[in-house]
Amino acid sequence: MKRSIESPAGLKISDFEDKSLLIVDDDDPFRDRLSRAMEKKGFQVNSAKTVENAIKMVKSKTPQFAVVDLRLEDGNGLEVIQHINTSKKDSRVVMLTGYGNLPTAVAAVKSGAIDYMAKPVDADDVESALLAPKESKAKPPDNPMSADRVKWEHIHRVFELCNRNVSETARRLKMHRRTLQRILSKRSPQ
Repeated sequence: MKRSIESPAGLKISDFEDKSLLIVDDDDPFRDRLSRAMEKKGFQVNSAKTVENAIKMVKSKTPQFAVVDLRLEDGNGLEVIQHINTSKKDSRVVMLTGYGNLPTAVAAVKSGAIDYMAKPVDADDVESALLAPKESKAKPPDNPMSADRVKWEHIHRVFELCNRNVSETARRLKMHRRTLQRILSKRSPQ
C-alpha cells in the first residue's frame, strides 16, 4: 500500500482527485530530476521544455498542478500560467526563476501562480508550495540567497535584458563599464 505523503501545511497529494503535474523548464537535467522526484511523491508528471509545447499540453488536458520556469527558450513562462489559469481556475501553479525579483513575483501571482520560488529549489520545497493552502503565507526559505548572490543575479539579469551589451548595462546600473566587466567575469557567489 502506498503511504500518503503530507506536506507541512497538512494537505496531501491523496487529498486531490486530479494529481496531474506539468513541469515546464528548459534546463533538461533539472526538469528530469524534478519530474522523477515528484512522481515518487505521488504526482502524475508531464513535462515540457518550451512555451509552445507547454501550451499544447495545457490545451489537451489542463493540469491540476504546474511548476513553470519564468525564462524559457522560446518565451516567457507567464504565458503558460495564463493559459492554465484561463482553462482551470483552481489549478495550483508555482513559478520558478533564476532571477528572483519583486516585479516578476507580482506578475506571476497576478497571472495565477500561488507561489514564486527562486532557483535552486528541491522537490520538497516544490511539494510544500504546491500543497500549501492558497491563503497561507509562504514560509521563508531554509537556505536563502546571500546578498552578494542577489546582487550578482540582478546584474546578470539586467545584462541579459540589455542583450548582453556591457556599455548599456553599465549605463542602466549607473556603474563604470570596467567595474561591470570585472563583475561579469567572476563566478557567481554562493
